[in-house]
Amino acid sequence: MNFDILIKNGTIIDGTGNIRYNADVGISKKKIAAIGNLVQSQAHTIIDATDLIIAPGFIDMHSHSDVTLLDDPGGESKAFQGVTTEVVGNCGFSPYPIIKNNSKEDISPMASRYPLTWENLDSWACSLQSNGISLNIAPQVGHSAIRYAVGLIDNHPPSKEQLNKMCKLVFESIEQGAFSFSTGLTVAPSMYAKTEEIVELAKTLSEFEGAFYVSHARLWAGNHIKAVEEAIDIGKQANIPVQYSHMAIIDSRYYGTGEQMVKPIEIARSLGIDATYDVYPYTAAGTNLAQSVPSWLQEGGEHTMLKRLRNPSEFNKALKDIKKGHFGGLPWAFDTFVISYVKNESNQNIVGKSIEQIAIERNEDPHKTYLSLIKEEDNQVGVVVHNRVESDVRYFLSHPLAMIGSDGNAISPTGIHAKEKPHPRFYGTYPRILGKYVRDESLISLETAIHKMTGMPAKRLNLKDRGYIIENKLADIAIFNPLTIIDKSTFNKPHKLSKGIVHLFVNGTPIISNGKHTNKKPGVIIRRI
Repeated sequence: MNFDILIKNGTIIDGTGNIRYNADVGISKKKIAAIGNLVQSQAHTIIDATDLIIAPGFIDMHSHSDVTLLDDPGGESKAFQGVTTEVVGNCGFSPYPIIKNNSKEDISPMASRYPLTWENLDSWACSLQSNGISLNIAPQVGHSAIRYAVGLIDNHPPSKEQLNKMCKLVFESIEQGAFSFSTGLTVAPSMYAKTEEIVELAKTLSEFEGAFYVSHARLWAGNHIKAVEEAIDIGKQANIPVQYSHMAIIDSRYYGTGEQMVKPIEIARSLGIDATYDVYPYTAAGTNLAQSVPSWLQEGGEHTMLKRLRNPSEFNKALKDIKKGHFGGLPWAFDTFVISYVKNESNQNIVGKSIEQIAIERNEDPHKTYLSLIKEEDNQVGVVVHNRVESDVRYFLSHPLAMIGSDGNAISPTGIHAKEKPHPRFYGTYPRILGKYVRDESLISLETAIHKMTGMPAKRLNLKDRGYIIENKLADIAIFNPLTIIDKSTFNKPHKLSKGIVHLFVNGTPIISNGKHTNKKPGVIIRRI
């Protein structure tokens, strides 16, 4: 037999969870053409995979690369982890739909800093595809984006007319190939929605086979189990599957209660509801600094929030409110809030410092520092929050219902985001699991880890043509050294590419060859079918 590419002498872990085996893999015309003893075969390119693992390319179930791939189309931070497909549109944010002639306040912040060459999923996909991307993208549609599109950025329910329009926009996005509908119920304006609103929008998905609901849940203080229950209830009422995002316990009073938090998902599955979750292997979160401000302050959108903060009486009102706690009463721990990026050059020196440190340097109350930074940076300020414990991460990661999602962006260490100090999950999620939790600590087997990164998300997305090393599947393939794979990104030095990915193929084209990025762009926008 003749192939375009022949991978010889490797050990295959096929993504099903089954035990590894030794075989060769032949690739032709973007697909896995043959698996077995191919020693007599010919190929244009031959790769010796002795002592290496041949696995399906990893599917990042929770990504925010919707627009960062316009900045950094090579997606190095993810490619060097072995990721071949990014699932975007999470936490209620997607760069579409956008209603023509809407004011800037009625456009999702995710899209507002780009030349708006798109209005819907189709035209956004065309923008990405024409630009060229190294990774595949699987889109979702976000609830906040839907609310922005109808001008619903305040804390009130939609009118009947608005709800009908919102349902239509969700329907159109799913019809154009979005896999699911996501919410961000601690993020404005998604957080203003009552359960009933989300159920009505989610019901739109029931007409589409495999479409599902994704919940960045209403994780207020002391509410982590109820947050899971609400997500399950939405899926039950809408009669669609549920994916719970970035499973974690962020309230120190409830550390160690992971079993109780997963229980509603287990019960739901016993009742026939298809529910699963994703998780990443770090004890810190990353977000926009303003996510923790009082909900009333965020009403009306970013411009209105900043206008309020620049009014001394409104600033003092907000200051009084945040002293009661955040996220519905969580006590502040400003030493755990570390600035990851800022807009202004004059404040670049605070990147990497905690709010507590900055407050000491400014000789002021850290609550005031917190609000002042949002105002100074026009809300373009990010934060990493160290608010979780390792034992919970290990429990959630090892549970059979967990798949992996980085909650990070595909960026470049030399691109426009290089000045920022992003969460290391952008660069290290998958190798960290394979190196630390599989090889070094034996928390889960390598076969189980690969299944959580490939076959499980492929099944959730109802992908028929990728996610496994099986003949006739598309050749999204990661080849890595199991003895050396590891994350190198840290909170202090995040822009460090992971080690151990030797070769990476996207749709049969090498984007990493012998540990170097090829700058090829074979990625596609995958649509729900």
